Amino acid sequence: MSVFATLGAALGRLADLLAPVFGGSATAAAIVVCTLAVRAALHPLARAAVRGEKSRTALAPQMAEIRRKHAKNPERMQRELTGLYREAGSSPLAGCLPMLLQMPVFFLMYHLFTSSRSGLLGERLLDAPLGGRWADALADGGPFGAHGLVYLALFVLVAAVATWNYRRARRTAAAARAVAPGSAASSGEEVPGMAAMTKLAPLLSFGTLITVAVVPLAAGLYVVTTTAWSACERALLLRDRGQPAEAPGAARPATRTGGKSRTATAK
Repeated sequence: MSVFATLGAALGRLADLLAPVFGGSATAAAIVVCTLAVRAALHPLARAAVRGEKSRTALAPQMAEIRRKHAKNPERMQRELTGLYREAGSSPLAGCLPMLLQMPVFFLMYHLFTSSRSGLLGERLLDAPLGGRWADALADGGPFGAHGLVYLALFVLVAAVATWNYRRARRTAAAARAVAPGSAASSGEEVPGMAAMTKLAPLLSFGTLITVAVVPLAAGLYVVTTTAWSACERALLLRDRGQPAEAPGAARPATRTGGKSRTATAK
């Protein structure tokens, strides 16, 4: 028995438990519940990835100063940047490893919901077969038929999440530029090719519309669920991203104690 058949059988048992509530759509509900459970299990890795992002953002002002000061001496600049990262216990790629560790799980989940060996594609969500695609919905009643309305609901949800992601990413980028104008963190020059990715990333969520349209409905449910989770998760973990970050060793604002002013240094 293949791994997809094994996982499909486990999802089938979960669907049996959900059947009293969801009826004939229990398998679709099981896909959503399974996706949420997996994303919850991966949440510590997501937190680690965001900590890496925040660490780089906190160092951005000092990095900008080093780049300005040693612009004519690349070797000295690189040594200073390396020392700064070492003191902060960070790196230019901090947070990338936790993201990479999640990729095999996402790959497995996607193929589970597209493989006929899982035994899931023969089930239905309302009147729409989980193995069907949007093209099948258009041929079976058109965009406003029973099958098409299921896809219409998914498209509306994906568009709403993508728009939210786009607006939030624009606000975050604007806040980063305000904190450290011209810095590597705000311009994306810290890693080769990162500038282009920074500009394109907010638009990638809209590509989910195409994905949902061409994959089986079971995979579409997975994609919509995991995309919505990612949007909410990042909004929660980066909720203070718009505030100026405090770099390690940076001076805190002066405070008054006993009528005298003193300045504290971050430890």
